[in-house]
Parts: sequence; structure tokens; C-alpha cells
Amino acid sequence: MRLFGIILIVSTTLFPAYQLAILPNISDSLALFSQYLGLAALILMAWAQIMATKFRLIETLFGSLDYVYILHKWTGIIALIAILLHDTIDADMEGFGQETWLSDIAETMGELSLYGILVLCVISIATFIPYHLWKWTHKFMGAMFILGAIHFIFILKPFSMTDAAGFYTFVFCLVGALAYLWNLLPEHLRPSHSYVITEITPTGDAIAITLRPKSRQIKANAGQFGIFRFVGAGNQEAHPFSFSKIGAHGELRLTVKSLGDYTTRLPNIIAIGQDVSVQGPFGRFCQPKVRENIWIAGGIGITPFLPIAHTLTENADTVTLFYCVKSRAQAPHLSEIEQLSRDKPTLKLHIIASDEGQRLTAEKIATLTGENMQSVRVAFCGPKTLREALQTGLRRYGLRPSHFKYEAFEFRTGIGLDKLAIYLLTKMKNQYSSRTNTHQNNT
Repeated sequence: MRLFGIILIVSTTLFPAYQLAILPNISDSLALFSQYLGLAALILMAWAQIMATKFRLIETLFGSLDYVYILHKWTGIIALIAILLHDTIDADMEGFGQETWLSDIAETMGELSLYGILVLCVISIATFIPYHLWKWTHKFMGAMFILGAIHFIFILKPFSMTDAAGFYTFVFCLVGALAYLWNLLPEHLRPSHSYVITEITPTGDAIAITLRPKSRQIKANAGQFGIFRFVGAGNQEAHPFSFSKIGAHGELRLTVKSLGDYTTRLPNIIAIGQDVSVQGPFGRFCQPKVRENIWIAGGIGITPFLPIAHTLTENADTVTLFYCVKSRAQAPHLSEIEQLSRDKPTLKLHIIASDEGQRLTAEKIATLTGENMQSVRVAFCGPKTLREALQTGLRRYGLRPSHFKYEAFEFRTGIGLDKLAIYLLTKMKNQYSSRTNTHQNNT
């Protein structure tokens, strides 16, 4: 994740605070702060929609797409917090005109946006909710953003839409709305590359799918991934997979292990000769100018390392690969990586098989490599539990946190806040009850 991208989001979100601070004749600073929170929420939600487009510029600004998804998630969470505070702190100010039917509609739009975002955020952060429900409902997040934008445009406020604060936020709303419309496009209408399946081969407890380009090929680098949609397979869902091999003539190979509903179903709905739509390439796991000394692969996590291993030359720095598997029989591409270790003198391979009583630890890594951990760089792809254990252990041996690189392929993750999901539902219920009682009392 690039620091520049984080600074860009923070600075663009903070800028309206200055624009509001210089407004004349404002006595209610608390209400003005609530006004700012509303603007900040809209800007953050616009950024979330922009990041979801997966345009090439996004990785340039924010880093690898797998980390962009994490930033997208946290941007949405912070936007939700801003919305809740904006709703809690009274933003009403006197002296800005009479309420009209248009401003009344804008108020209603704001409430619909609030409740909608609360529900959708609960679904997003509560990982116990099924993936297919999350993906379907997540599309409505942009619609709630547009309702919030309408609320902002027509509500009574201490500045006009032609003032700096109004125009600045409106531009973000417009760009965010355009990004949302782009995100609504069906996958088959998005820019992609056409491939065809030429081979399906079992490998360990996974299958390797080889693809040949039908026309223009993807110009991918070792360590990158694509988003694949298997055309006519009775399933229009697109899914990310690392390239486990990149051929000289544009051939691609992806390796799929049964880890969820989609990957379990996939082997039964694909066939040789079938068309595949590929978006990408994405990811920056391989940095040509910064070669990691130690590679750690857990099971199917071997896939991004395979094409990188193929690029190793005799003059390259020595790389030590730890391949952690349940058993050798279940290890995907085991014979291929063993052959590469024989052909590449700069690649040292260690197979860590659980059924043989082996377990990878920070101590074992330090002992087998003989490296000074303060100067090495580690690349990891595998289960989260193994990653966290090794990160903690290697730090004790002097490894810098910034020198431990990993792929964050968990595009839909919780944040350990199932309790927050319950809190948000309660908050929504209380807000609804409060507004209902206020309406009844006024009536």
C-alpha cells in the first residue's frame, strides 16, 4: 500500500475543513463541525467508489490491488463513522432560508442514505453473512452514496453550491457517481482479454488450468494476478487468481484449489475449449528492483512464486523458498518447483510437510538460511494464521516489519467487529424509534 495514496485521501478529506473554517458569520461551531463530517463522508465514499473501478491508475496511486481492497474497506468504515457522528451532532443552523419541498425531500434522502449504509455496512463487516448475499447487496452502496449526494446538494447549509466547499464536494460526488455507474456495468462489458482453455491438469489437491490468448494477450509480469470469468459456465461471477505460469507466447496458467463455494464448483463447470475473459494484470507482488531473499509459500500460495522462480538467472542473488504443505501428495506443482530448484542454482528449496511432523517457525528459517534477519526481505503467500505467527517470530530475530511482504488476497474480510455489526443494528433501530416518536409528538 502506497503512503502517497493514503496521504491523498486524507488531504482531500481534510480540505473542506479549511473551506468551512473561513466562512464568515458562523457562530455555531459544533453545527459547522457536523456539516464538515457530512462533506468528509461524501468524499470518502466517492474515493471508495473510485477505488472499486480497478483502473490501472488506482494501483499507481494506492499500490497493489489486493491492498487497494483493504484501503477501500477502511475508507468505507471511516465514512460510516463520519455519517453516524454527522447524524448524532445537530447540523441545523439558523438564518439560511425557509424549508421547501425540495429541502424536505433532501432530508428524507439523507435518512434513507443513513439507514441503507448502516444495513450494508453491517453486511460488509459481518463475515458470518454469506458471500453471495454480501456481493449482491454491496452493489447498492453506491446508490446510498448518490442519495447522500442529493441530500447534500439540496439541503439548507451555510454555503452555496458555487462556494468553494460546495463546488469542491460536488465534484467528488459527481466523480464518485460516475465511478459507481462504471462499477454497475456487467463483467462482460468491461475491458478484458479473450482466452480459451487448452488444458486442465490435476496437481496435488488443486487443478491447473492453461489458457491460450484468442487475440491480444495480457502483458503480465511474474507475481501478478488476473480476474477471470469463465464464459458460458453457468456462472457469470468473476474471481481473482494468481498466474502460476506466464508463457512466452501469451499462454497463462492459473491453479485453483477448493477453498470456497466458487472454487469447489469450478472444476465441474469448465472444459477444454471454453472461453475465458481475463481482466488485468493486477498486483505488484514481484518488484524487479527489490528481490526478496526468503520466499514462504503455504499450500496454494506457491502459485505467485512459480513464475518468479522461472525468471531467476545464474547471476541472481540466492533465494530460499520454504514450501509448507499438508503432505507432498497434496502439494500443488511440487514436481515443477523441485525441478526448478535443480535447474536454478540460486533457488534453494525446503519442503515443510505437516504429515512428516515438520512445522515452519521463525527459528527454523533463521537456522536454515543462516541469514541476518535485519538485512533480509521476506515474501509470503499463504494462510493468515501462518503469516501472523511468522511475522511475530521473525521480528524477534530483527526482521523489519516493512521487509515482510505478503499478498492480501482476502478481498472480503471482516475486522473482528461482529459486535460492531450488532451495535449498528441497535443504533439504526434506536434512530428509527427516536424519529418516529418525534414525528408523533409533533403531530
